[in-house]
Amino acid sequence: MKLRNKEKKGISFSNVFYGILIALTILFTFSVDAKAWLISGLMNIGLFQPDIPSDSSLVTGNNQYNQPDLPDISFKDGQGNQVSLSSLHGKVVFINFWATWCPPCIAEMPTINKLYSKFKNNEGIAFIMVDVDNDYAASKKFMDKHKFALPLYVPVGNIPSAFLTGSIPTTVIINKEGKMMLKHEGASNYANPGVADLLQELINR
Repeated sequence: MKLRNKEKKGISFSNVFYGILIALTILFTFSVDAKAWLISGLMNIGLFQPDIPSDSSLVTGNNQYNQPDLPDISFKDGQGNQVSLSSLHGKVVFINFWATWCPPCIAEMPTINKLYSKFKNNEGIAFIMVDVDNDYAASKKFMDKHKFALPLYVPVGNIPSAFLTGSIPTTVIINKEGKMMLKHEGASNYANPGVADLLQELINR
């Protein structure tokens, strides 16, 4: 009799364990927020770090991201005001291509917001958050909900492959001369101090 009770307890525990496992699998498969939370947690333990360019590539502007003739690209804000990359010549430009339904985009957004807060009053740099779905209302609602103060835009026309090849999030950093210094596809922790140091170094050059 006691043996049967133990077997029942063992079976019951096993069933509960696998039930929880299945529930978590379903949750992380179908929930955007759950996936974003998981990726954010992995960032906190040191994963998803950006590949910071070396000092030598900052001096020469030559790296694996650089395009000989980077094409111009334009963006539009919520009031219809347009800004082109060429009009930002002389500034460092941080561009992030994202979407509200993208878990890695959502996961890295707080780190970009933290980075932006350090430079928002610096006239030597421009931040451009680009909703690739071209749905300003939805992306603005997302920003407001999470209390992000990031400059929000939608693309004007097609996005050249030099900037985006179909994978989001994609982040690019462009120096004052219009050369691409970093291009990162996938989520990354932009609160990494090395990113702020990179931007400051590019601003000072």
